[in-house]
Amino acid sequence: MRKFLFATLALATLLSFRAGACTNVIITKGASSDGSCMVSYAADSHWLYGELYFNPAADHARGSKLPIVEWDTYKPLGSIAQVEHTCQTMGNMNEHQLIIAETTWGGRDELSDPAGIMDYGSLIYVTLQRAETAREAIQTIVGLANEYGYPSSGETFSIADKDEAWIMDLIGKGPDNKGIVWVARRIPDGYVCAHANLCRITTFPWDDPDNCLFAPDVAEFARSKGWYSGPDEEFSFRAAYCQLDFGEVRGCDGRVWSAFNTLGKGSFTYEKDGQEVTMPADGWLDYAMGYDLEGELPLWVKPAAKVTPKTLADVMRDHFEGTPMDMRTDIGAGGNACPYRWRPMDFEWEGETYVNERAIATQQTGFWFVAQARGWLPDAVGALVWFGVDDAATSYLTPVYVSSTEVPECFREGNGDLLHYSPTSAFWMCNRVTNSCYRMYNQMEPVVRREIDAYEYDMMFDRVPKFDDLLCRTLSKGGRRALKKTRKAMTAFSVDNAQRQFRNWVELEELLTVKFIDGNVKAQDADGKFLHSQYHAGTPEGLEQPGYTDFWKKAVAWFHGKTVKVQ
Repeated sequence: MRKFLFATLALATLLSFRAGACTNVIITKGASSDGSCMVSYAADSHWLYGELYFNPAADHARGSKLPIVEWDTYKPLGSIAQVEHTCQTMGNMNEHQLIIAETTWGGRDELSDPAGIMDYGSLIYVTLQRAETAREAIQTIVGLANEYGYPSSGETFSIADKDEAWIMDLIGKGPDNKGIVWVARRIPDGYVCAHANLCRITTFPWDDPDNCLFAPDVAEFARSKGWYSGPDEEFSFRAAYCQLDFGEVRGCDGRVWSAFNTLGKGSFTYEKDGQEVTMPADGWLDYAMGYDLEGELPLWVKPAAKVTPKTLADVMRDHFEGTPMDMRTDIGAGGNACPYRWRPMDFEWEGETYVNERAIATQQTGFWFVAQARGWLPDAVGALVWFGVDDAATSYLTPVYVSSTEVPECFREGNGDLLHYSPTSAFWMCNRVTNSCYRMYNQMEPVVRREIDAYEYDMMFDRVPKFDDLLCRTLSKGGRRALKKTRKAMTAFSVDNAQRQFRNWVELEELLTVKFIDGNVKAQDADGKFLHSQYHAGTPEGLEQPGYTDFWKKAVAWFHGKTVKVQ
């Protein structure tokens, strides 16, 4: 998420509206098609560059210090005691198959602690180097924040390992109270959860430590501030620390609703009063659109079908298609049904304020991933990150084994940044492809999507499963030599495929430029070769000019018809 903006939205009263932000979807192993726990994450920010963070396992001298640099700003915050051994991490996953991701929700401004050292990004990446399981990660996050202070705002973490998946909400206690208040809930096996820059945990069980953990003073602290006065069992974490308004719900929980709607195929199956019930997703539509703030979403739902990595990747490509928030169907989509709106998140016209929708897929994504903890495989093989950069809707995911010994050059840290173009960076090349699509979206996106689908289906359902078997056979020989050989093979596989797909995207960007230049669409044969006239190989044959959508034509005729009407 890194940074996000704040804007005001006037609807009878001024309401805050977050204009940046991230999306996470969490899949328990019983809800997945292969028994893996999965977490998807889109790290969305106009200030974030897409690269794959890599930290090899290391031993450290006793008494050494670890410098902490704020993830958002690169500002040095201080240092903490280093542990003697740190785990290998690749992106947001470690060698023990632990996954951590996040979304930020702000919360009460007075609970920020400017003197704190452990910002939310540092909590993620330091914890990944120190913990092996989800429960250890929760305690590590709490211990670091309480010992060194927490300077960030409200945060939700996705935390998953080979067996369990958790959602954790936390917020600081202000400049005079070092540490955090927090709640973490284990997602029931067979269910899926999601969060998108809004605190998700409301009431919770106080006597179920197997499935719910929380700060001892989580309710008492709210009472001391005058934010709650009832009994523990009625205490709502979100009501105390993160109040709702139109903007919060429309821009944030609207994305959660859409993910649940997609995975539930139009229905929500959830727990109510100890029973499992199924209701149409539209029953929560007024809440998702910010019109009924009493219509709280379920914390988790059961998917209509087992979730594959490909299914989850495609959830991250959602633009509210087929719902009232579908951005392709109004004049803001231009003449080519573009499901994007440039920031800010709202605009004013003649004294009224209107929303630019915030979908799961967005233009300001730095990096995104689907991480899999695959418990039936040895850790060295089971920890797998499907990694991508830029807008999820028009970029691909490629497999990277977490125990690899190097990062593909196209994802390497320092290979370009937001102010310096690099021709070898996947972030910049994916941006070129994506920004091409924005100008003729309904014509160009299907071409890109066919390339994405062909690559991801091949990798996810054929090549990676076969390569897993090969790695396991090599690893089963035992000993350091077998492990070294396994890591060398997975590194080559991860790097070679990432670099090959990067080169494919270079060629795709060239294809898009030639095929769609100046609003034309040039025809190709079944092998992808451009059709040309019988007299000249450089003159197109079968060139089309598709024009604009019917809605655009209607709008132009309505607003400008007197001038452009043919007489």
